Amino acid sequence: MNVAQLLKRGLSGLITTASGTRLSAEGSDGEAPEFPPQAIYFANHSSHLDFVTLWAIMPTALQPKVRPIAAADYWGSGIKRSVATGIFNAHLVHRFKDRPHTPAGARPSRQTDAGSSPKTSQLTGMTDILDAGESLIIFPEGTRGPGDQVATFQAGLYRLAKHAPEVPVVPVTLKNLNRILPKGEAIPVPRLSQVIVHQPLFVGDNESQEDFLSRARGVLAAQLATDTEGDTA
Repeated sequence: MNVAQLLKRGLSGLITTASGTRLSAEGSDGEAPEFPPQAIYFANHSSHLDFVTLWAIMPTALQPKVRPIAAADYWGSGIKRSVATGIFNAHLVHRFKDRPHTPAGARPSRQTDAGSSPKTSQLTGMTDILDAGESLIIFPEGTRGPGDQVATFQAGLYRLAKHAPEVPVVPVTLKNLNRILPKGEAIPVPRLSQVIVHQPLFVGDNESQEDFLSRARGVLAAQLATDTEGDTA
């Protein structure tokens, strides 16, 4: 392990400590999950801690090839841009700032290509990452939600899965991060959080966009419906 990897491993430890992260595999009693060499990781989105926490739980050897998708309107300037791209290797995308959190069952007011990004070029950037053998971390809701619900998924997850059908699509449920770093706050509150890594999904040959997105969303929604540990640390 070189110096850069040691530093990032130390940073990962700081992030998981600050977020009180308890990592486990789906259906296990706290056992560590397995991470494939390449994957499309997707998770529910409720806090700016989400993508850094997901990056932090990755094995050190995989971190250089894991590309979190982050909003350029928040991470795209100044020191935040340097941190996002220089440390976390994030791929920045532009999004609609005014698109509301769309409840499950409601049709989004405007179809988009990836998350809430309106431009085809944004999705192309993500497919280029997959073509290079790297992994993605994405948030298909496209905007932060309340933490206990999963909004309607945008089309990008399906299109990425169809572009690279051999790459596993791995659901990850994040619990309680919205209470550790609520919307509009800058200082984390000491609480426990959970990160549950589920069994990978693969899009079926004839599976429709609606069916795949419903199946993928259902994994996260079912896990969020279980009890969440929210005690202060």
